[in-house]
Amino acid sequence: MPLSRRQALCSFAVPWLAAAARAEAGPPRAPIAPMLAQDAPPALDPTGWLVSEKLDGVRALWDGARLRFRSGGLIAAPAWLTAALPATPLDGELWLGRGGFETTVGTVRRAAPDDGAWRALRYALFDLPGDPRPFAQRAQALAALAASLRQPFVQPVPQRTLPDAAALARELDAVVRAGGEGLMLHRASALWRPGRSADLLKLKPWSDAEGVVLAHLPGRGRHEGRLGALQLRLDDGRTLRLGTGFSDAERQTPPPVGSRVSFRHQGHTDDGLPRFASFWRVRPAE
Repeated sequence: MPLSRRQALCSFAVPWLAAAARAEAGPPRAPIAPMLAQDAPPALDPTGWLVSEKLDGVRALWDGARLRFRSGGLIAAPAWLTAALPATPLDGELWLGRGGFETTVGTVRRAAPDDGAWRALRYALFDLPGDPRPFAQRAQALAALAASLRQPFVQPVPQRTLPDAAALARELDAVVRAGGEGLMLHRASALWRPGRSADLLKLKPWSDAEGVVLAHLPGRGRHEGRLGALQLRLDDGRTLRLGTGFSDAERQTPPPVGSRVSFRHQGHTDDGLPRFASFWRVRPAE
């Protein structure tokens, strides 16, 4: 049955009024300090952990009024999305699907939101920041909250239990073969606390790290006249020469000095530097 004029006006006005009420609710809330993961140890027994896919998207924290990057910077999300979210703080990932990282970054970094691009994204939720319950209970509450919103773009990340290390290895292999990045493991009994924690682990077939580009080092041989390597400053203050993993286009137009890049590596040297480091991608500014 077609909507009456009054019903149509109400359906338009309710999200707008919800957003307006939040804007008038008072000064901006402080950014949420997120919970961060450590690398999982080898042959981890997953008993007592909840396991989910590690999504390759953009971390987004909802403080109850505004959507923010992990750094605390504001995300220019469309009003229809923020009006649909609850007053409850949320932690999740803006995600387009496997292989959609670059498109997702391009969408969320726009100063003015592209409505069509945003409607293709999902806000995949994985925690309730500040909630006092253990993670297993938070995950159940989060799933119920997401269902109550009745918004197709808001989805809880599925959490599951696995019986042993062999099952965990099979799950990791299946996710990676399907184009996923890896797995996340959250201790079922863990309370929420900000910062890096051994209660939250990431499991991937390779390790990754980040650094800031200090300089472009010139190439030799077939790379004459273009990038040979990036000199990076790592988070611990040390420097690293990163010379592999670049496409021809990236060597021709390398990441600018001052940008933050991610690289993959296989363990560490005796000095603690990443071993066999290979360029992965430029990190989005947040």
